[in-house]
Amino acid sequence: MPKTLTLIATSAMGLESVVAKEVKQLGYEDVIVENGRVRYEAEVSAIPRSNLWLRTADRVKVLVGEFEAKTFDSLFEQTKALPWEQYIPEDGAIPVIGKSVKSTLYSVPDCQAIVKKAIVERMKNKHGLATRLEESGPMHRVEIAIHKDHAMLTLDTSGVGLHKRGYRLNQGEAPLKETMAAALVQLTNWKPDYPFLDPFCGSGTIPIEAAMIGQNIAPGFNREFASEAWDIIPYKLWEDALNEAEDLANYDQPLNISGSDLDHKLVDMAKANATEAGLGELIQWKQMNVRDLTFKQPNGYIVGNPPYGERLGDKDQVEQMYRDFGAIMKEHPSWSVYIITSNESFEKLYGKEASKRRKLFNGFIKTDYYQYFGKFE
Repeated sequence: MPKTLTLIATSAMGLESVVAKEVKQLGYEDVIVENGRVRYEAEVSAIPRSNLWLRTADRVKVLVGEFEAKTFDSLFEQTKALPWEQYIPEDGAIPVIGKSVKSTLYSVPDCQAIVKKAIVERMKNKHGLATRLEESGPMHRVEIAIHKDHAMLTLDTSGVGLHKRGYRLNQGEAPLKETMAAALVQLTNWKPDYPFLDPFCGSGTIPIEAAMIGQNIAPGFNREFASEAWDIIPYKLWEDALNEAEDLANYDQPLNISGSDLDHKLVDMAKANATEAGLGELIQWKQMNVRDLTFKQPNGYIVGNPPYGERLGDKDQVEQMYRDFGAIMKEHPSWSVYIITSNESFEKLYGKEASKRRKLFNGFIKTDYYQYFGKFE
């Protein structure tokens, strides 16, 4: 087992710099930002810590090897030459997934089959096995990703994607991923002692993520990861990472976080999800129309993912809501407003040009994150 590993934290397009900042905050310095991922060198203990703490990454993977491959023979031989036995035990289950973009080897099923065969051959040789591998042990999912003939082979340490925090019992029609919700909060300069509101809260993901950030609760604290069962990670490292997360959580931090929505069913969902997250008492929920918003304190923050009005019949209603929202916020210049939407007329409808815009992908939808900086009182 090498002393240090190359880890890859995958990311939604547009969030790479946010993920990189989180990796650095964990104390890992050797960080390289690439399209859709962040790579960094770290010891094995970084696997538990990264999975527990990265709020905006999709997965954490171990890079096993990378090389150029234009033929199936080359893919087979170079995959076989990698030290798989250092990562995977004799009985490890080895499913292989794959993707290929702009590459000579474009058949993903064929690439997967060749990679699987090469790993099995290597493992059988190293373990002196004449028969097939048992694969009855812990899951070690391999990914072969080929882009412009550059092949990258990784092992997935996370299992279920990191956006699955374990608290979302129910969700609305177009739910925002927890990782994206956390990113929207982290792209503001909100601090836990300021008011925070999501007036389009849906099933509550943005306020829940804000509360976890506000109290410094590790997002992966209440879930499991595939690599917990791996031989290469002593269980003490998981225990140490969990103890660190418990010690760093600030459960005494008072918060003023609220969420509201026009749909009372969604508000009920949000309440249930917050309770499941252990934050039931910390967030106030209310069923209300955005035009009825009232503000008791200055210097607050609104972060929201309102309906985009993309469905026929919704457009007029949504655009009127943007107008109502803009008219209200005009009366509260000390509040900062951060809105993600695919509606390209948002600034015009809201009645004000954003202080800053950032392009983000909400799933496969191209959106803008409109940022209005408040004038603090």
